[in-house]
This record gives sequence, structure tokens and C-alpha cells, in this order.
Amino acid sequence: MCKGLAALPHSCLERAKEIKIKLGILLQKPDSAVDLVIPYNEKPEKPAKTQKPSLDEALQWRDSLDKLLQNNYGLASFKSFLKSEFSEENLEFWLACEDYKKIKSPTKMVEKAKKIYEEFIQTEAPKEVNIDHFTKDITMKSLVEPSLSSFDVAQKRIYALMEKDSLPRFVRSEFYQELIK
Repeated sequence: MCKGLAALPHSCLERAKEIKIKLGILLQKPDSAVDLVIPYNEKPEKPAKTQKPSLDEALQWRDSLDKLLQNNYGLASFKSFLKSEFSEENLEFWLACEDYKKIKSPTKMVEKAKKIYEEFIQTEAPKEVNIDHFTKDITMKSLVEPSLSSFDVAQKRIYALMEKDSLPRFVRSEFYQELIK
């Protein structure tokens, strides 16, 4: 593959290392990772915590997905990491469920429930989450008459999946390792 590149001053291995470094730089989160996620706030008077977390705060994320998701910087970093792995659908579903629980209007609840179902739950959905058939059936039955708890079972399953799978990968990632240096 590198035969034609013999005239170049770098060996193939050196060139591959340069490309790897450049790709790594492109995949790193920007300094303002908070800008990547626009949190949905019903009460905009509470400013979002945009500053980089303290080391102690960031270290707590290793053991608590809740603490990670409650911190805007942590949420943005986690979302950037998941996007880099093309696996952000679970977090997006979880966030959509959190927004859904805040809806007061029955009409809007029906609309949002339909949107969440079509985007994340139905077979071949654009961002289909990986839930078992039992959970999918329970969710579908609860959507006959949508309530604030319609997605609870599916949301809990996805949370458990993120806690067991995504969080450990995030903690091992360069995204997180750079943060706790």
C-alpha cells in the first residue's frame, strides 16, 4: 500500500501514527462540551452549570450514573462520548422520557408519546433502543392510554443498560480520563 509513497520522507508506520493522532484529535470533545447539549428547562431562571466540574465531582461519576446525568457538563461529555461511538440512542431515549414526564397537557402527552414510540421503540425505528419483547409489549400496552408512567419500564431498562455498559466504557475513555487529570 505504501510502495508508491517511497519518495515521501516518512515510513508507512510513521504516517499511520500521524493519521491516528489526527483522528484522535478530531474525536476528542471540544473544550465547550456543554454547548453540544441544550438542556430542556421548563424554568429557565435556573442557569445551567456550565463550568468544568471539580475533580471530586467528576470522580463520583465513576460510581453513579445519576450524578453524571444530573451534571450538565457530565451529561454533555457523556453524550459526546456516546456520539463518538455512534451509540447515543439510549441516552436520547432516556432524556426524551425525562422530558415526557414533565408534560401537563393530555393532548401534548399523546403527541409526545407517539413521537417517542416512533423514534425509539417501534421495530426499525430510526433510533431504536435495545429492549426485550416483554418490555416493548408492556410499553405498547401502556401507550393505549398514555400516562406519565407509560415509558417507566423501558426507561428503567435503558438506564440499567447505560449503567452496566455505557458508563464503564465512558469511564475508560479518553473523554473521561482527560477530565480527571
